[in-house]
Amino acid sequence: MAKDGKLVESITSRETDFAQWYTDVVKKAELTGYTSVKGCMVLKPAGYAIWENIQKELDKRFKETGVQNVYLPMLIPESLLNIEKDHVEGFAPETAWVTQGGSQPLQERMCIRPTSETLFCDLYSKDIQSYRDLPRLYNQWCSVLRWEKTTRPFLRSREFLWQEGHTAHATAEEAEERTIQMLNVYADFAEEVLAIPVIRGQKTDKEKFAGAESTYTIEAMMHDGQALQSGTSHNFGDGFAKAFDITYTDKDNTLKYVHQTSWGMTTRMIGAIIMVHGDDDGLVLPPRIAPTQCVIIPIRQKAEGVLEAAEKMAKALEANGIRVKLDDSDRSPGWKFADQEMRGFPMRIELGPKDLENGQCVLVRRDTREKIVCPIEEAGAKSAELLNQIQKDLLERAREFRDSHTYEAFDYETFCKTVEEKPGFIKAYWCGDRACEDKIKEDTRATSRCYPLGDKGNAPEGATCICCGKPAAKLIYWGRAY
Repeated sequence: MAKDGKLVESITSRETDFAQWYTDVVKKAELTGYTSVKGCMVLKPAGYAIWENIQKELDKRFKETGVQNVYLPMLIPESLLNIEKDHVEGFAPETAWVTQGGSQPLQERMCIRPTSETLFCDLYSKDIQSYRDLPRLYNQWCSVLRWEKTTRPFLRSREFLWQEGHTAHATAEEAEERTIQMLNVYADFAEEVLAIPVIRGQKTDKEKFAGAESTYTIEAMMHDGQALQSGTSHNFGDGFAKAFDITYTDKDNTLKYVHQTSWGMTTRMIGAIIMVHGDDDGLVLPPRIAPTQCVIIPIRQKAEGVLEAAEKMAKALEANGIRVKLDDSDRSPGWKFADQEMRGFPMRIELGPKDLENGQCVLVRRDTREKIVCPIEEAGAKSAELLNQIQKDLLERAREFRDSHTYEAFDYETFCKTVEEKPGFIKAYWCGDRACEDKIKEDTRATSRCYPLGDKGNAPEGATCICCGKPAAKLIYWGRAY
């Protein structure tokens, strides 16, 4: 038995040491493992199953917008990477290179993809000839490699899994429409499936993607008040097209450049799930993303009829579309309860001899520990109803937490004090000058997360910059971030 009477090894309290709590949950829920390659992680079955559900749900949503999946090489010739100057400079510090093939040095070194813009541009320059070839709506599921100095499972690792969409359009208007469309796909997915509320907004020029005209983002707040960039959508305009000579012949027989977009979401969303919903007993998984939604735990399972009833109940839950596991291992019920809670399965069903006598079972929510007595014959329908309620409640609690940790500041002293003493988002006006943005980061370690879309992001008349006091241009969400 572990400390504090727990049957599963204890987890550091979030309030004591949030970083250690996070590591404990990742390790003890067996989501990842360490490898012989520094900065890289093994995605264990429990962790990879969550990613599979993310992939399945996102892929469906992408395809509903007309996107097709492709796969491009993982190696990028240096000459190809160097075509777009801003892009290559943005990724230079994180780039890993292949210089030898077998026993022979390569004539040209190859970059292991940190992202695939140049590869898609090379493809489009060959494949797009006419307006009839547009739009091109492609996505690939792959891994990328970025030589990060400081790593943490899911949040920042040298190799990680993601999807990257790349589209080409005839006009700037179509490209902008697609950029916003994919941002909304991400935001809806985060809220509807992951139960994570997000701020939809646009990055400042300092924070936008290297080579992009504009970058849009969804920003989420973790339980420690820090921000996590959770998905981005970029409008490239025709900058990459001009660099890579991606042209098409329009209906009027004139040659024009395409307009491009790119958008991506990564395995860091698993880290977001942990940090938004987890508690001191471990992982808490939203039902829609949980690989196992319900665990049936028989009590005194060797007693007559108990195991048979549990097996029948598992089939009833499956018939209601629930991903269910029957834990008929020889562990004690108390150990199984603690293990189920630590692994974050949304609910469990307890079923023993006395329950059979009374024709009932006990449903237990992971998020609130609430116990609900239910007739056995209604367990399937009641479980489906309860899972839907848990999903809604997790989102609402996360939204209430975010809103209660979002502050406003109208003078620099208050701003700095709030950053230091009240972790969360701070809404404050900004003049648009890069020097003020840099000063705020230097003084407080807070960065501009985004400004809201549309008119909501414009500062009202008379508003002044939080840093310099000059007339403000934008309302910015600021915060410390992962």
